[in-house]
Amino acid sequence: MKIIFFGTPEFAVPSLKTLLESNHEVIAVVTQPDRQSGRGRRMKSCPVKAVAEEAGIKVLQPRRVREAEFIEELKQLNPSLIVVVAYGQILPAEIIHLPEFGCVNVHASLLPKYRGAAPINKALIDGEEKTGVVTMVMDEGMDTGPLLLKEETKITREDTAGSLSKRLSEIGAARLIPTLKGLEKGSLKPTPQEGEPSYAPVMKKSDGLIQWSSSAEEICNFIRGMNPWPGAYSFIGEERFKILMAFPVEGEGDAGRIESVTKDELLVAAGSGRISITRIQPSGKPVMEISAFLQGRKLVEGMRFHSDD
Repeated sequence: MKIIFFGTPEFAVPSLKTLLESNHEVIAVVTQPDRQSGRGRRMKSCPVKAVAEEAGIKVLQPRRVREAEFIEELKQLNPSLIVVVAYGQILPAEIIHLPEFGCVNVHASLLPKYRGAAPINKALIDGEEKTGVVTMVMDEGMDTGPLLLKEETKITREDTAGSLSKRLSEIGAARLIPTLKGLEKGSLKPTPQEGEPSYAPVMKKSDGLIQWSSSAEEICNFIRGMNPWPGAYSFIGEERFKILMAFPVEGEGDAGRIESVTKDELLVAAGSGRISITRIQPSGKPVMEISAFLQGRKLVEGMRFHSDD
């Protein structure tokens, strides 16, 4: 099949590489425009664009996919199928219904749970024990189309949004070729989504502020779900700290209060229970294991983390 691939972040790269290594023809890649990044505000390409350019594939970067000029260019390319993996814009009906075989989406949740832009983060924050990837036929709703294939995976206590995203991206890539083969042969029939839908809207940096009134379990799940982006953070005084990993422990205290400090352990009270912080990043500094962090800090019992941004 002649395929146009829509995708932007690292999560989409395994799927694109799988298509490039298959007997299908990727005739173009559509990705988000280059953006300024870092302190120098230099223009930076996304991971999908880098892979496409290395493979010599035509790259399109419309500011808005609804632009008439862009849609006309897609019509001229005349794809058999469009594959969408974490692209970042909602496709209009004119694009969804353009190819002969429609648009196939690789989505990182067990739909209808966690429709939207941040399903991996939300599954971790909610303390889910499993998640997965589905391939689906896109319609005009947000992740509401009928399902094709799915694969589940367990969520471990050590998983972060980063580690889980990597695993799910590889699962999604592995499910993509069987999905296309089934559509092409007519042996794979779309089935409607069943169950109560839930949503995982796009996240922003301010969403990472830790609420210490939550339980220790909830805070640790939140920290894992925010790692690496947008990052869970809190303050001691006016200094901001990003917390990258913690685990719940027994004990009580006043929410946000440092209850115990040793040379290699920092215990902070939650709304119920305590958390033991194991990885932390002071503002403007590298990520540190807690033992290294405590060597250079004079933290004492009674000091407080707070949630005032």
